[in-house]
Amino acid sequence: IINYVYMSRICGNFAAINIIMYMKKLLISCLLLIGMNAGAQTLPTYLDETKPVEQRIDDVLSRMTLDEKIAVIHAQSKFSAAGVPRLGIPDLWTDDGPHGIRPNTLWDKWRDAGQTNDSCVAFPALTCLAATWNPALAGDYGVSLGEEARYRSKDVVLGPGMNIYRSPIGGRNFEYLGEDPFLASRMVVPYIQGIQSTGTAACAKHFALNNEEAFRKRYNVVVSDRALHEIYLPAFKAAVEEGKVWAVMCAYNLYNNQPCCANDVLVNKILKGDWKFDGVAMTDWGVHTTTDDAVKYGMDMEFGTHTDGLAKGKDNAYEYYYLARPYKEGILSGKYSMKDLDEKVRRVLRLHFRTTMNRHRAYGFMCSEAHYDVARKIGEEGIVLLQNKRSLLPLNANAKRILVVGENAIKPMTVGGGSSSLKVQREVSPLDGLKARLGDKVQIDYARGYVGDTIVSYSGYRFNTDLRDNRSAEELKREAIEKAKGADYVIFVGGLNKCDGQDAEGYDRKGLELPYGQDELIEALAAVNKNMVYVNVSGNAVAMPWHAKVPAIVQAWFLGSEAGNALAAVLAGDANPSGKLPFTMPAKLEDVGAHALNTYPGTWRKDKKIIDREYKEGLYVGYRWVDHAKTTPLFAFGYGLSYTQFKIANLRADKTTMTRDGKITFTVDVTNTGRRAGAEVVQLYIHDKESSLERPYKELKGFDKVYLQPGETRQVNITIDVKALSFYNDKTQSWTAEDGEFVALVGNGTNNLKNSLKFRLQ
Repeated sequence: IINYVYMSRICGNFAAINIIMYMKKLLISCLLLIGMNAGAQTLPTYLDETKPVEQRIDDVLSRMTLDEKIAVIHAQSKFSAAGVPRLGIPDLWTDDGPHGIRPNTLWDKWRDAGQTNDSCVAFPALTCLAATWNPALAGDYGVSLGEEARYRSKDVVLGPGMNIYRSPIGGRNFEYLGEDPFLASRMVVPYIQGIQSTGTAACAKHFALNNEEAFRKRYNVVVSDRALHEIYLPAFKAAVEEGKVWAVMCAYNLYNNQPCCANDVLVNKILKGDWKFDGVAMTDWGVHTTTDDAVKYGMDMEFGTHTDGLAKGKDNAYEYYYLARPYKEGILSGKYSMKDLDEKVRRVLRLHFRTTMNRHRAYGFMCSEAHYDVARKIGEEGIVLLQNKRSLLPLNANAKRILVVGENAIKPMTVGGGSSSLKVQREVSPLDGLKARLGDKVQIDYARGYVGDTIVSYSGYRFNTDLRDNRSAEELKREAIEKAKGADYVIFVGGLNKCDGQDAEGYDRKGLELPYGQDELIEALAAVNKNMVYVNVSGNAVAMPWHAKVPAIVQAWFLGSEAGNALAAVLAGDANPSGKLPFTMPAKLEDVGAHALNTYPGTWRKDKKIIDREYKEGLYVGYRWVDHAKTTPLFAFGYGLSYTQFKIANLRADKTTMTRDGKITFTVDVTNTGRRAGAEVVQLYIHDKESSLERPYKELKGFDKVYLQPGETRQVNITIDVKALSFYNDKTQSWTAEDGEFVALVGNGTNNLKNSLKFRLQ
């Protein structure tokens, strides 16, 4: 079997490798059963599930050779690391998330392996999940993703992503959870718990400060300690301390002049020291560091050192990773200690006992209708109604003809964007979703309007939709305008896509503007049809210079497999929109702190190898900058409309003074004053009136989503403790809450906080 696996790898026969891997797992299972049936006296401690895990790990460590220890801490293929076959410990298989289980790739290459049984359900991008403001849905998301991973025998899902939305041009923002550390924290914990409930490890990424993509392997972040701890680390801290995440992927960029994957402050001091993280700190794929730094500064598992695994002149290039042969040779020469190696191996073994060695984890299942239902529910709750003049939406049931315009109405959006690209079992386009929902009663016409991207394959995977169109831009525009003149509605489905330079890994956008001449086309269509709906498909904010001329605007995100069905349900009124923006939509790029202060892209050093990116705006990210600089956003953080109306009133608290070891509960009455059932998100922000250090005017510290029937009133309670009043004191390097007066601000968005109440901490 070993010889056959080796020859299959050399020949690139992935199908044969896959068969052998299953045979290997079967053999390991048989060996385990034989061992367990041999009698209690002969059962090795590490196989005895009645023993504590740490005792079992000690037993495995005592049995492993140096070569076996080195083997488990680095990759053996693009997405796997070796187990210990001699001891019955299987290989560890990772897979890209965070929006679905990525198709299998070739052993040594990024390209699609060409299998036919590795399709998946694509769930909405994490920006959409954050826009639901519904932690319960985050848990459902995680369980569904974990079940799909289990069915495909994946042990680690490389997600969730939780870096902060610092700039709207960040190419990977669509994979993250918005601009606010509290919102991101509350959404990421149930997501992680959901995945890991299936026996699959979540891997929180990218730790830390990976807020833009351009020069991501070459920029060194210069940020204050306060901003680091108050803005950029809380979601990771919650993932570790509350979510109990089993793995953390470190970012490409540098912090404090060290790569994040081997960083004394981030990994050794904060992650493993302050937060007591007991899992694996793994690298992103293709890191820059050295063996010395990898050994000393916290790297446990290495998944990439710029090789395809078949480097010229080397029989197995994975052996030349920093934590492979160079590490072994350093140990044999006495340069490195076995103590450090054993600590890394111990963490990897702990991950194995939580995943591959857990005989009780579920088998999982894939592409189930339950998973599609979760994907659709997240999409429906995450879609944000930004503007609805004349109550144009939901669509009038008496409409006879609707014109759909825009490339994004037909373009697959589950493919592309980098490592989160998926191979889906099905993806319902916005055009097909509208036809399925309205087609029997309404004539649905379509006009392309513009041509932006016509690729038909990505990373070796070829998809079915042919987007090629030989007509000129003027011909496409003219067709759309002529068809719009006689339509009851024009629904323009535009925005961004997952091509390089838009919402995509490895690239940042050049600005806020819509690509492909969409702004001109939208203006022209609005001039000939007053009933226009603009649907923005993106994971980022975009400029909307025409927003006053378009009565209805919908933020639709990348919605995954059920995109068309979720969007059609909201537009038709089957689902009442309840999404709230997880980031601020600025009117112009200069209204963002990072750009107002000219901090992007940064300053190149003299040797042109490293760029220093200084976060001059400090704490003032997103709505915090809006308050600080007194700008007016296009659409505010936490904002989102509904087809019904809500009243939030009668704010009160169970006490007027909170002690340091106590809590305070705020209560409001929420009434659905409209004619439709719907959901409202009650948001609590805290303003500190007396601080010794500068603080943002307000900060989100609590929220709750409440579902109400027409005329129904319900009390919403939000409880906080002293943590909600604390700031990070960079002088003492500790969290501090100072006695004094605070104000609770409650409403349904940072632009609508009409309820306020003073209280004291003492």
